[in-house]
Amino acid sequence: MKKSNVYTKTGDKGDTSLVGGTRKSKADKLIDLYGEVDELNSFLGVLRASIDSDKTYILFLQKLQHSLFNLGSLLACETEKRAQYNLPSIPKTLIDEIENQIDQLESELTPLKEFILPGGSISAANSHVCRVVTRRVERKLVSLNEVDRPDNALEFLNRLSDYFFVLARYLNKENQVSDITWTSKL
Repeated sequence: MKKSNVYTKTGDKGDTSLVGGTRKSKADKLIDLYGEVDELNSFLGVLRASIDSDKTYILFLQKLQHSLFNLGSLLACETEKRAQYNLPSIPKTLIDEIENQIDQLESELTPLKEFILPGGSISAANSHVCRVVTRRVERKLVSLNEVDRPDNALEFLNRLSDYFFVLARYLNKENQVSDITWTSKL
């Protein structure tokens, strides 16, 4: 029986390799960060699975998943070796596209005058989970040395969390579920 390529046993002692071959502890904050990006991408997969595949924005969500994978690959490579491995970038045009998607979705929503609680429909709740995980990834990326941050990564994550918020509201509207407004008095 042939050995699977899934397990290599090289990480059995608590370290892992970056793309360029450098070994790092799995507790390193960079390894933690790109693990968080992978987690976000997985939650985005759950969000996509909770939406009918015929929706016009489903392909955009898939594009976002590819972009998150690109971000993860950049973080999994030594900064000085990123160009050598010709890793995909986070283009400014993607940020513009996210902004356009936000504008398009918001044009179909009533202006928000109150804070809302995460939830509503299953798909909206999944979008809110993506939003908060995106914010966590963003916070961890801010803690990295500025030199190590991939170009446009902070802007991408900041817009992405905004997108997930607006998408959650849109999904509730689409599913005919009201947003739950926050009240301080119970």
